[in-house]
Amino acid sequence: MNNQPIGLFDSGIGGTSIWKEIIKLLPNEQTIYLADSKNAPYGEKSKGEIIALCVKNTELLISKGCKLIVVACNTATTNAIAYLRENYDVPFIGIEPAIKPAALYSETGAVGILATKGTLTSALFEKTANEYTKKITVIEQDGEGLVSLIEQGEINSLELENLLATYLKPMLNFNVDHLVLGCTHYPYLIPQIKKIIGDKIQIIDSGEAVAKQTKAILSKHHLFCNEKHTNPHQFYINIDKSVLEKMLVDVSVSFTIEELAF
Repeated sequence: MNNQPIGLFDSGIGGTSIWKEIIKLLPNEQTIYLADSKNAPYGEKSKGEIIALCVKNTELLISKGCKLIVVACNTATTNAIAYLRENYDVPFIGIEPAIKPAALYSETGAVGILATKGTLTSALFEKTANEYTKKITVIEQDGEGLVSLIEQGEINSLELENLLATYLKPMLNFNVDHLVLGCTHYPYLIPQIKKIIGDKIQIIDSGEAVAKQTKAILSKHHLFCNEKHTNPHQFYINIDKSVLEKMLVDVSVSFTIEELAF
């Protein structure tokens, strides 16, 4: 299994922010990424719907021989990863909002969390938040509409900037000193976020931590790749691929993108 690919899936193109961190840390690995943009955003679906979509994605990645699967979606992780781990033998790596470091390092005693409704209302998120935020103020904000605009390629649109401002400006009144990005799409909005909240508030996302965990799990299971691949990275998307192509313009490694019905 060593030379089989790492699989990743997300409710669209946002998980590429995680993918970029993984290939930076693990340049010898091969990857397959599923962008389930047709069903984005997961955050507005029921738990049952989210699990069904995650099963579909998982089975496609397993059929392509993936040795490990990264659930590159906060909503999918918080709602479905327990089910996936119980029903499939492949190792899974999930993504949760990085509440712990924000809570531990906050000096003002107030942190903001921008995430999807599906993440904020999940039992796993509630458990993590209760564990680490008992002594601090947490301002939770559902980023409704942001994922859809990102999926449409509207990252720099006035509509998106106005929506972000509506969500983030109230946090400033609580004197938050950390902002946790609880969706893998949101790191692509960091320049716009900084325009609104400035440089003094620490922005935290999970990309680097997920890459380190991926490396740790590969080591634990002795799954590091030991041969060079001629086509190391493959992307599959179930709508038009043009927006995904734009997200990958800064990538220097070799990859292919294919439109696929799944």
